[in-house]
Amino acid sequence: MPPSQETEIARVKARIRALAERTVSNGCTEAEAMAAAEMVGRLLERYALSMEEIDLREARCVQVEIPLPGRQRRPIDGCVPAIARFCDCKVWLARDGVGPRYVFFGFETDTALAAYLFQVIGRAMVVEVEHFRAARPALRGVPLRQASTSFQQGMAARLAERLEVMHAEREAGVAAQRQTGTALMLVKHRVVDDAFRETGTRLVSGGRRSLRQNAAFRHGEAAGERVNLNRPVSGNGRGLLE
Repeated sequence: MPPSQETEIARVKARIRALAERTVSNGCTEAEAMAAAEMVGRLLERYALSMEEIDLREARCVQVEIPLPGRQRRPIDGCVPAIARFCDCKVWLARDGVGPRYVFFGFETDTALAAYLFQVIGRAMVVEVEHFRAARPALRGVPLRQASTSFQQGMAARLAERLEVMHAEREAGVAAQRQTGTALMLVKHRVVDDAFRETGTRLVSGGRRSLRQNAAFRHGEAAGERVNLNRPVSGNGRGLLE
């Protein structure tokens, strides 16, 4: 591998590690979450353009676990499969004596970015639902809880749709910029699939949950739609993405 290519891969890996190690201590907005997704997509594209087939075949797959509070369903659940696909990972919900947790499986860089995106999007959903609740002081008790859940479900559904589109655009971009791009992505997916089969883990579909597609749900979809992903976050952000 030419030294320049080794340098580029090392640079991308270092940027990914720095991003993954960053703690989202402050609440982030939906705009910041989607800007983070755009940044992750650019890093994954740069990484794919820097790799050769031999590097992909020799790469080691790892698992990254994200502990979950309690056993109840969470609105972000509707976004998790899209996060995994966006980062070229497998994902499953583990339930045992250790406690419930999501497990992302794939290349080290990809799982680190999936965990980072999960964290950022989760925080964004918390902040956005707080704004939604604050704007409706007349809602109380059960109606407030139901509306809040519907809002977050709508937001997760729209974010998932956008992540799927961004994933398709990224793979198309790799194919357009590199003659062997499509073949390399297929090799990458095959390596992850083969490594996953060796773990003996059996994936079972969690089924589709019913969504309350009411006014609150539509407000959540709007929260997941209103950001222009083609421009960076303004200087009013909380420093998550510098």
